[in-house]
Amino acid sequence: MASRYDRAITVFSPDGHLFQVEYAIEAVKRGSSAVGVRGKNAVILGVERRATAKLQDPRTIKKICKIDEHITLAFAGLTADARVLVNKARLECQSYRLTYEDAPTVEYIARYIARTQQKYTQRGGVRPFGVSCVIAGTNPDGTAVLYQTDPAGTYSAWKATAVGGKNSSNMQEYLEKQWEDALGEEEAIRLTVKTLLEVVDSGAKNMEVAIIKNGEPMHMLDEATLAALAASIEAEQEEAKNKAVAGVSETKD
Repeated sequence: MASRYDRAITVFSPDGHLFQVEYAIEAVKRGSSAVGVRGKNAVILGVERRATAKLQDPRTIKKICKIDEHITLAFAGLTADARVLVNKARLECQSYRLTYEDAPTVEYIARYIARTQQKYTQRGGVRPFGVSCVIAGTNPDGTAVLYQTDPAGTYSAWKATAVGGKNSSNMQEYLEKQWEDALGEEEAIRLTVKTLLEVVDSGAKNMEVAIIKNGEPMHMLDEATLAALAASIEAEQEEAKNKAVAGVSETKD
């Protein structure tokens, strides 16, 4: 049935599916993971960085992009598609500032990106963007906000979210269990790294973490700090595992 209705983006299948959009969502799942955690005064973005070729410069591969002074975007899916969306969003920010002499809100940019993605789901001759975006920033009143968009063109606000990768649903479940209201900055960073460690094998080497705070430029955690934090978390998890094993042994005895 699918093969009859998946050749054109503008044709619904009899049971209401747009298969090209669903294939785009599948492309996101095949990408590397991105995590966003909203704290009390900051938003933390973390991404899984896939291993690069030995002679490739890893600095040229960016999964976290600055959109405006107060807005940062992380993505999962096709990097080339994300680059197009990022450039469109940056241009819209400058156009908004020129027209209204003020900075756009995070929700405005999330809605703009979602609207752009949706346009590519209902016209012939185009294909959907194979990208899900996690958009973080601060509002004029200083509150931290987090939004997510998907290839279908929907957007929504989140307290914490994970997209991309085969284990994104497990990561989302982990965030649901661990997230607490009014998380401090350090706690939010720790939760982001813990969530990424669920899927990243080689620790801090293959992840990037960005901090977005009101009135301050976006700040990337350096590798040394990230490595120390990851090692601390892994040691803590190992200790908890050993205690659990010891508890089981005592119960059997």
